[in-house]
Amino acid sequence: MKAIIAGICFAIAIAAGAAFVLDTRVQRTAETAFTTSGVRL
Repeated sequence: MKAIIAGICFAIAIAAGAAFVLDTRVQRTAETAFTTSGVRL
């Protein structure tokens, strides 16, 4: 039983860390992602 609870806690920690990293560092708005010198959105 302890292993199951530890696994669930570990999975929650991994998911929270991944969500934080994706929200702060990886994802960009469409305006910043697809803007080049010849295109304006």
